[in-house]
This record gives sequence, C-alpha cells and structure tokens, in this order.
Amino acid sequence: MNLPNKLTTFRVILVPFFVALLLWAPDDIRFRIGAEIIFIIASLTDMLDGKIARKYNLVTNFGKFMDPLADKLLVCSAMICLIELKEIPSWIVVIIISREFIISGFRLIASDNGVVIAASYWGKFKTVFQMLMVIVMIIEPIAAPLKFLAGILMWIALVLTIISLFDYVIKNKNVLKENK
Repeated sequence: MNLPNKLTTFRVILVPFFVALLLWAPDDIRFRIGAEIIFIIASLTDMLDGKIARKYNLVTNFGKFMDPLADKLLVCSAMICLIELKEIPSWIVVIIISREFIISGFRLIASDNGVVIAASYWGKFKTVFQMLMVIVMIIEPIAAPLKFLAGILMWIALVLTIISLFDYVIKNKNVLKENK
C-alpha cells in the first residue's frame, strides 16, 4: 500500500475517534479541542494524499475509490454529530448527504460502464468549504465570535454542494443513458 492510500486509510481510522471526542463531552473544551485537532489532521490528509499521488504518479484504483469515500465519511459524520449538538440544521445536512449519494450513484453507474468520473473543481471547492464549516462549527461554542463566520461558511458550503451536484449531473448525464 502506497503512502497516499495509507493517508486515506488513516483518515478513515480517525473518524470514530473524532466522533467519540466530539460527542462524549461536547461542553468540555478539552474534548472539543481534541475533536478539532483530529478533524483538522484528517482534513489535511485529504489534501496531502492527493498531492502526493499526483506528483509521484501513485494514483491507484483503491485511492480513486477510497479517497472520496473517506472524505464523505469524515464530513458527513461531523455534520451528523453537529445535528446531535444542535449546531447545524438537519435539512442542510440532508441536502449535503443526498448530493453525496447521488454522485456516488453516478460514479457507480459510470464505473460499470468503464468510465471514471473525476472530481471537478466545484466538488473540490465544496469539500474545502464543508471542511472549513465543520472546523469553525466545532470550535465556535468555545469562541462565540465565530458564530457569524460559521453561518456564512454553512451557506457557502450548501450553495457549492448544489452547484457541484448540477455540474456533475450536466457533465455526466450521458452516464445514465442505456447501452443498447
């Protein structure tokens, strides 16, 4: 297993530790900071594994499949926890997670037809803003002035989620056509 794939696997392994710290004692600043550190480290591995894979030509089928899945697992787990903590509206998370299911379905159908759907810039921007939103929302109860920033990032992440969905669907609509 190459380094980018190890980083992706490490990101998946960090998720339960992140969730446990965030939900165990959400009002304890130490647990919040611990969850924040884990989330930031996991988010950075996302950026790092892609850069290393492209730079050193270490792109693998495992990485193509697991990297976006690890991102979804990390971000969606965080947002579900934030619903539990009443720090993000559930309807926003439903829209974001629905987009992930739709795109995953597109990728599965494309894969069955031997087509790989690469991540778009809209999808990458969406992921960055979702991660920034989560980072700010985790720490916001400790640093109240960040509440306004958290709200702005939430709306930007939501808009980018919708734009990236339409971008994927429009660019890849031929994936849904039946082969005869």
